[in-house]
Amino acid sequence: MNKIIFIYILLIIMTVLGAFGGFFFKKSTENIKNIKNIIFCKELYIGGILYFISALLNIYILKYLPYIIVLPMTGITYVWTLLISYRFLKEKITRNKKIGIVLIILGASIISL
Repeated sequence: MNKIIFIYILLIIMTVLGAFGGFFFKKSTENIKNIKNIIFCKELYIGGILYFISALLNIYILKYLPYIIVLPMTGITYVWTLLISYRFLKEKITRNKKIGIVLIILGASIISL
């Protein structure tokens, strides 16, 4: 596999992990009533670990791709967030959200070429 293709696959994985990190942070808020709940909330730790792994991948990717490409491509995280929110949190996808997702994908595609 070509190295650059591998790096772009890692970039996609990074964005998915970041989106799931946010998902688990959202899930962690359901059980927080006091400081004890925060300390023992497994979803909070899962979200933190996923964000941390995503950040490490981001650092690694920046070794091979310019920042001007990597930063806009992280916008794909919003696409995954929308899909995760729809699937697991039963949130609605409005017309404006659909338009926004199309614009994010178009923008990320144009910049990455």
